[in-house]
Amino acid sequence: MDALFTGLGAAIGGNPAIAVPAALAWGVLSIVLSPCHLASLPLIVGYIGGRGRLAPRQALGVSIAFAVGILLSIGAVGAVTAAAGRIAGDRGVAGNRVLAVVFLLVGLQLMDVIPMPWQGAARGGDGRKGLLGAFILGLVFGLALGPCTFAFLAPVLAVAFKMSAADPLRAILLVLAFSLGHCGVIAAAGTGAGWIQRYLDWDVGTRGIRILRGCCGVLVILAGLWMI
Repeated sequence: MDALFTGLGAAIGGNPAIAVPAALAWGVLSIVLSPCHLASLPLIVGYIGGRGRLAPRQALGVSIAFAVGILLSIGAVGAVTAAAGRIAGDRGVAGNRVLAVVFLLVGLQLMDVIPMPWQGAARGGDGRKGLLGAFILGLVFGLALGPCTFAFLAPVLAVAFKMSAADPLRAILLVLAFSLGHCGVIAAAGTGAGWIQRYLDWDVGTRGIRILRGCCGVLVILAGLWMI
């Protein structure tokens, strides 16, 4: 694992033809190898499951809105914590506990144990409401990621800052490639959920979708307990 990280880190700072694909792969690994980021997959799958049958294109739009919310929230948290002299994304113990409670509440909502404010937006017929609900959910979820994200993002940012004066376009491409890889996994999971839901003719009240959302809720609750 250390060799993988070292190799990708060296590739990001090396030949431009390799650096951008390496940053893209690093963004994918930031989801796959991180327990807190993996929780985003059942979260978006469960959210899409609560919207009834969606075309793959609609599921993709909802997933992208969720991913964009995560990125914006992560950027804001990183800027605020860094300006306060803390490690980028470090919210402290109290912040972790508050966000862990949010995870537990969202998990219970996915299991249909309690309602949440965005539940109506998730199940409404207006597609724009579904996008807004996913975006808000992404903003909330992004607050929880903190150091998890910056541990992966730090090598990319370090290289980007180093070359920003001499080659600003390449620096921007590296950050964009990482973001695309990071969001791409989430978008793929959400789109796949929408395709399966449509293929199996699952609706909000279908037993299969209730089981799927229940399983997703359990995984999100486990992520909240892991944060505690």
